[in-house]
Amino acid sequence: MRSSLMPFGPPVSRDRVITSFPKWYMPDACLQLKEHFHGQVSAACQHRNMGTIGLKLSKVVVVGDLYVGKTSLIHRFCKNVFDRDYKATIGVDFEIERFEIAGIPYSLQIWDTAGQEKFKCIASAYYRGAQVIITAFDLTDVQTLEHTRQWLADALRENEPGSCFVFLVGTKKDLLSGTACEQAEAEAVRLANEMQAEYWSVSAKTGENVKAFFSRVAALAFEQSVLQDLERRSSARRQVGDGDLIRVEGSPPETQESKRPSALGCC
Repeated sequence: MRSSLMPFGPPVSRDRVITSFPKWYMPDACLQLKEHFHGQVSAACQHRNMGTIGLKLSKVVVVGDLYVGKTSLIHRFCKNVFDRDYKATIGVDFEIERFEIAGIPYSLQIWDTAGQEKFKCIASAYYRGAQVIITAFDLTDVQTLEHTRQWLADALRENEPGSCFVFLVGTKKDLLSGTACEQAEAEAVRLANEMQAEYWSVSAKTGENVKAFFSRVAALAFEQSVLQDLERRSSARRQVGDGDLIRVEGSPPETQESKRPSALGCC
């Protein structure tokens, strides 16, 4: 099927190709315990029946305290690099990363926001229109975990209720092991459930879980975008094509007699 269809654009790198639904990090902190794309999404992708989906992208905002590793996380994923001496982000920055999901081109626009209080008023303007909110904290610093509640509240305030996927991400996983890591993750999972967020632990230094995490983000955002597009198209068809007539607001309803053709004809 795929070989008979024209591609939407140039190919993406092999590690950005998603053919099956990416799994969660742990089932105790996952809101979407499923292993396959929605049936309507799979069918639409197979038949290329999703309008302009190949031209769309999802906006992702990454928020959290200063020095929790937001920039390191993004750069590890987008550029596969790690630098111990990143300078604090001033205001906002962003990267665009291309995927191929179920045979369809799709992109994430990943916004890196400043963790400093003095830049909050600038960064908050860029929260609007987010499909995904990633709240990051340092696994070795419990105070940064406590602050994620406020970061999430600030980001949600700029978006429509229920419109965003929320992730809670513990960074610097390489600095913890054994019991200390288990305890930090257990506390994070409790908060993630309270925030209605999906939880992940990652390491920008080693790259652990970074690709898997962003693949999960991309797949969930893509699926939601396709379903919304299909619903809009279905709604438009119902409004335009299903009725016998289009009635102007405030006009009286047509009677059965007025809808019948005149027996006398028209001159």
